[in-house]
Amino acid sequence: MHDSEPDTFVYKTWPEKYSDMLKNIGIDSKSKEIGTDEIEKGDYYSRYFSQTPRMVTNKGCLDVKNSNIDVIQIIQKG
Repeated sequence: MHDSEPDTFVYKTWPEKYSDMLKNIGIDSKSKEIGTDEIEKGDYYSRYFSQTPRMVTNKGCLDVKNSNIDVIQIIQKG
């Protein structure tokens, strides 16, 4: 490594990364643990259409404060 690079790396989850990005544009949010919100318990997509992906990975949720949006769920389809 170069002298200007730190020796330690801080691991961040996807919700923590998105929370930091939202903080940069002035939106206050807080990351939640995966599987702790009620919104994560249901189906992500409808199973009635053929092009709908069946493999979906839950990456976590964000609580948004002082907004009309309560929760943001981060999912990965594939």
